[in-house]
Amino acid sequence: MTAGNKPLGVAIIGCGLIGQKRAKALGAGGRLVACADKELVRAESLAKSVGAQAFADWREVLLLADVDLVIVATLHDSLAEITLASIVAGKHVLVEKPAARTSAELEPVIEAAAKHGVKVHVGFSHRYHRALQKAKGIVDAGEVGELMFIRARYGHGGRPGYDREWRADPELSGGGELIDQGPHLIDLSRWFLGEFSEIQGFAHTYFWDMPVDDNGFMILKTPKKMAAFLHVSCTEWKNTFSMEIYGKVGKLEISGLGGSYGVERLTHYRMLPEMGPPETLAWEYPMADNSWAVEIEEFYDDIRLDRPTSAGLVDASEALKIIEKIYQESGYDHSA
Repeated sequence: MTAGNKPLGVAIIGCGLIGQKRAKALGAGGRLVACADKELVRAESLAKSVGAQAFADWREVLLLADVDLVIVATLHDSLAEITLASIVAGKHVLVEKPAARTSAELEPVIEAAAKHGVKVHVGFSHRYHRALQKAKGIVDAGEVGELMFIRARYGHGGRPGYDREWRADPELSGGGELIDQGPHLIDLSRWFLGEFSEIQGFAHTYFWDMPVDDNGFMILKTPKKMAAFLHVSCTEWKNTFSMEIYGKVGKLEISGLGGSYGVERLTHYRMLPEMGPPETLAWEYPMADNSWAVEIEEFYDDIRLDRPTSAGLVDASEALKIIEKIYQESGYDHSA
């Protein structure tokens, strides 16, 4: 670890679109010192802009003394392996969701993180969107009352050849849409409602010619019967993010994530004593998405202050257990 406020030395393993986005969001708290990708040209392209070292073999990155934090942004099949090796090497880790293909893959990772005393944050970046941060504050302040249920949808429409990309290969992805966008909705629902004790769901391939699901439906219930009704889809055609959080004295509605998902908005519907039409407050966030920058800054502070991470391996494991149960009940066997 570096001392004081000196920027952490960061290595990015996996220099595709996500790795590049992570590099741009490092901020003042981190300094990119190494990049690794099995396609060396991608690592070199990302590294040269800041004078970092480039490698084709990610294992070489872990030998560098000036690397404090590793960002793992590879395909799903190597997330757990690289995270585990990074932990054993004494590095802090930010690993992209879902962090593994199965919860079983995460078990040794969780054990190693506890043993080696490093911090591991899972990239549940949706928690850090402005509308969701604001919504969490409103809920935590009790302004919508005791929560009852959540209804949420998240989806996109794919693109020509989508069913021939890596996400359609269960060996690489661990599944389809349910393990792709599903973890975000599950994580957000757990963030607001707590642990789920009852899991019902259905995954199915309706449109795309691939051995993994293109739609996933979930009904998740807490011991107090607070419920989350969730749907993820890559047959949405118009990119959509919608989450409605229902309390006993109000409702929050979050829509859009910026870009192709539309302007990010939060609407607070406050129940009046006489009921009827509610009092309505709304916020719009038309500016550029800063969620990844906010997320990494929080993680820097977790490391510096030696505090628990807010979105960690256990959160990823719980999401994967839900996904696995629904896959099993839907006839998909994606076990690695």
